[in-house]
Amino acid sequence: MKRSNLRYDKTVWSLIFGGLLVLGPGFALLRAAEPWGWLVVAAGGAATLVGVVLVYVRSRMPDPSEP
Repeated sequence: MKRSNLRYDKTVWSLIFGGLLVLGPGFALLRAAEPWGWLVVAAGGAATLVGVVLVYVRSRMPDPSEP
């Protein structure tokens, strides 16, 4: 696997897991500070969604090890 593909994969999974990690405190903030909670939930959801879309994009990229 090429170096750029490894960096791409790390970015994708960092977005997915980082976004999910941000969603938890965001839902907790909804009880205490509703406007800030929605902001944090939206940011975490957006990061997760971008990561999932990039997984699809990566699945359509040609494999560099194939001729």
